[in-house]
Amino acid sequence: MTPLFFRHLTRFIAESLFVDHAFGSLSMQRRNFVKSLVSTPFALAATSSIAADARPLQPGNLRNGVLNAMRRAVQHMDEKVSFRGGYVWAYLPDLTVTWGEMEAKRSMCWIQPPGTPTVGHAFIDAWNATGEDVFYAAAERTALALIEAQLPCGGWNYIHDFAGEESLKHWYETIGRNGWRLEEFHHHYGNATFDDAGTATTAQVLLRMYLAKRDERFRAPLYRAIDFILQAQYKGGMADGGWPQRWPHFSGSTAHMPTPPGLPDGARHGMEDGDYTPHVTWNDDVAGENVKFLLLCVMGLGETRLLPAVKRAMDCMLRMQQPAPQAGWGLQHLAAPAQNRPAGAPAGARSYEPRALTTHTTATNIQQLFHYFRLTGDRKYLARIPEAISWLKTCTLSEQMLAENPLLRGRTHATFIELGSNRPRFVHRYGSNVHNGAYYTDHDHRDTPSHYSAGRTVNTDALQAEYETLMGLPAAAVTEMHSRSPLALTAPVALPHYFSLREVDFPDLFAGARISAPAVSEGEAGQLIQDLGDKNYWATPLPAITNPYRGDGPRAAHAGREYMSRNVGDRYDTSPYDPRIPPDIAPYTKQDRPLGITTSSFVSKLGKLIAFYAPEKS
Repeated sequence: MTPLFFRHLTRFIAESLFVDHAFGSLSMQRRNFVKSLVSTPFALAATSSIAADARPLQPGNLRNGVLNAMRRAVQHMDEKVSFRGGYVWAYLPDLTVTWGEMEAKRSMCWIQPPGTPTVGHAFIDAWNATGEDVFYAAAERTALALIEAQLPCGGWNYIHDFAGEESLKHWYETIGRNGWRLEEFHHHYGNATFDDAGTATTAQVLLRMYLAKRDERFRAPLYRAIDFILQAQYKGGMADGGWPQRWPHFSGSTAHMPTPPGLPDGARHGMEDGDYTPHVTWNDDVAGENVKFLLLCVMGLGETRLLPAVKRAMDCMLRMQQPAPQAGWGLQHLAAPAQNRPAGAPAGARSYEPRALTTHTTATNIQQLFHYFRLTGDRKYLARIPEAISWLKTCTLSEQMLAENPLLRGRTHATFIELGSNRPRFVHRYGSNVHNGAYYTDHDHRDTPSHYSAGRTVNTDALQAEYETLMGLPAAAVTEMHSRSPLALTAPVALPHYFSLREVDFPDLFAGARISAPAVSEGEAGQLIQDLGDKNYWATPLPAITNPYRGDGPRAAHAGREYMSRNVGDRYDTSPYDPRIPPDIAPYTKQDRPLGITTSSFVSKLGKLIAFYAPEKS
C-alpha cells in the first residue's frame, strides 16, 4: 500500500470519527480498530507528508520553489482544512469556527461558490499545469465529496452536511432561520438550486474530472447532473427554455413573510408574487451559467443532443424582454399566469427583492444576447438591444440621491425600477432581527440596507459601443465567427485548460481561444512563497464574522434605526458582518478583521503560482 493510500485512509478515519462521535454511532470495537490504524507507522508517516514533500527553495531556482509552495498549500487544504474533501468559505486557523455564507458546522461543505467546486477547479488547474499526482489526488477527493453531496434529483443544494440529514435540518432550524437577511436559508426544502451557479459550477468539476482520465466514477454523476438541468428546464408556453431557481418544486416552500408591527404607512412589504422558487430566474445569470455548462458538454463529450435545450434557453431570454418603453428584465419572471398577471411578467422574489425591473440584470442579459449572437450568427439576438439600452438611460440616479445616500456613491443606476411609473423603488428594513423585523419598499432613496445595494454600476456607453461593433460586422466575418462556435462542432474538442485563474466565459469556448494567464512577476511569486511560510497556508483577514447562535431573537417591537443600514441586526441575528463597521449600539464594538483561511484567497494565490509556473496553455 502506498503512502498516498494511507493519507486518504487517515483523513477518512479522522472525519468518520468526528461525524460518528457527534451522533454517538461509532461502536467501541470500531473505535479501537480505528485507533490501531491511526497509530501505525504508515499512518503517522502519512500525516507528516507535507513536511516530507516540502523541498527547500533552491538558490536561483524560483520555479522549483513555486512548485514546492503549490504542493504544500494544496496538501494543507486537502489534508488539514477540508472535511472529506469538502470546503466552506472561511476558517479560523485552528478550524474551531468555519463559515460559508453563514456560520457552518465543521461537518458541512458549501456548494455555493467560492466553496467546494471553486477549490476543485483550482486543484484541477494545478494538475493541468504540472501533471503532479498530489494535485490530482486533491481534485479527486473534492470531486468525490461533490458526488456525495449530489441530491437524488441530480442537482445540488447550497450546502451539504456529511453528518447527515438530521444534522443539516438542525442547522436550518437554528443558525439558518435566524439569519435575518438570508431568507433562502430560513427553511430546508430538500431540493436543488441553480442560484449562484452552485449546480452549474459543480457539474463543470465533474465534467473536467471525467474527461481527465475517463474515470467511470465520475461519468454517472455527471450525466445525472446533465439530466437534472434538462428536466428542470421549462417546456412549452411563455417559459419554454427557462429555468426556475429551485427544482423539483417543493410544495411547502414559503409563499409569504410575516409582517411584524411597525410597518411604515404606505410602504409595501413581503413576497409580492408568493413562492419565488418556481419563477423563471435571471438573477445571478442562472440561464447563462446553465447554457455555458451545456456547451462545455457539447465540446468535451460531443453531446450535440443538448443543442436544442441551449437554443430554447436563448430564445426564452428574447421572449421575456419586456415591451418598450421599459424594455428590460427583472430578477425573475412568472412561469405561469398568476394574480391576474400573464406568464412572463416580472415577479418579486425575496422580501427585499420587489416586483420590478432590475438594471443590473438587464445589463447582464444584454451581454448574454451579445454572446448568443456570436454563437449563432443570428441578428435576432441583437434586434431589441437598443430598446433595452434606451430604457437603462432613463434609470440613472439623480445627483440628490447620490448626495444624500453614501451607499449609492459610485453607482449609476437604481437597482429596482417600478413597473409602469419607471420610478426607482428602494428597499428598507426596520426592527432588530428576523422575528421582530421586516423589509419594505418605497420611493425614499435614503437609509437603504448595506447588504443589498440600492444602486448598480451600468456602463450604457460600453453596451452601445459593443452593439454597434457587432451590428457592423460584415456577413463574411459573422460566418467565420460562427464557424468557430461550439454550436458548429461535429466532434469533441478540448476544454479550456484553466478555470480558476479567471472565469471561463463564452468567448473562451470558441475554437482557437486561449485563457490568458495573468502576468506574475518573480517578485510577486517570491512574496507568495514567503507569505505561505512554514505554516503552509495563506493567512488573510476574514471578510466577515457572525454572532454565535443563541436561540431565537426577541419578538417585541424594536423602534430604533440602528440596524437599518447594517449587515447584521441584534446579537440574535446570525447574518455575517464586517467587524470594522458593526451596528452603532452596545454590545457591538469596532474590531479588526481576524486572520484566517479563505477559499477565495487560496484559489487566487494558487492561481498566481499556476500562472507563473505554466502561463501558456491553450
